[in-house]
Amino acid sequence: MNKSTRHAVIAGNWKMNNDRAASKTLIDELKPLVANANCDVVICVPFTDLEISLNETKGTNIKVGAQNCHYEKSGAFTGEVSADMLKELGVSYVVLGHSERRQYFGETDATVNLRVKAAIEAGLNAIVCVGETLKDRENGITSELVIMQTKIALKDLTKQQMKNIIIAYEPVWAIGTGKTATADQAVEVCKIIRNTVSEMFGDDVSNALTIQYGGSMNPKNCEELLSKEDIDGGLIGGASLKASDFAEIVDAASNG
Repeated sequence: MNKSTRHAVIAGNWKMNNDRAASKTLIDELKPLVANANCDVVICVPFTDLEISLNETKGTNIKVGAQNCHYEKSGAFTGEVSADMLKELGVSYVVLGHSERRQYFGETDATVNLRVKAAIEAGLNAIVCVGETLKDRENGITSELVIMQTKIALKDLTKQQMKNIIIAYEPVWAIGTGKTATADQAVEVCKIIRNTVSEMFGDDVSNALTIQYGGSMNPKNCEELLSKEDIDGGLIGGASLKASDFAEIVDAASNG
């Protein structure tokens, strides 16, 4: 499969950063820097920044995503937001299963699957995160763990629904630590993910699937990472909070 036939996507995960004023400033700085991007550009912002981000990106090539959604359409789920609510607002992407959600808020492979199905049914594009801890890697179970996470997250989806799925490989030990998997380590796991999807849905689906790397991708390492055959983009944390850094990564994906 020629990588150039897949869709490159660079998505910024702002996490719990930026109030509305800071969001407007960052987006205004970013717009001219990525206007000619040859890849999809997404910013995944806190819930309180969604409306202003959608307004500020109107008429641009920047898409807006949320950082989570609940799997029910409505109900007694204080503090949660449904996929339908996000869709109504104009959101087009949502990050699901991030390791911080799993670690701090008790999300499991099973609930990630429910969220994925809810997001897809609402018409959102889901960026589904999988990845191992340092202990998992040291114990030699990276492959087994990532295969399991991928299989459960995508359980009961159809081949048609897979067109709205992106998988982000995020080694937990490289998120927010400044550590980065080597390009060879990253592409090895991305290939495992692609092979798993092939077993589940066939080569046509796996060959078309966008797989991102996320784990301290930055301007210094993005070119090497994005040059690898099975890495089609990035889910960017810290570097997405600085327009110039994020734009450099977008440029690397556009030219890769």
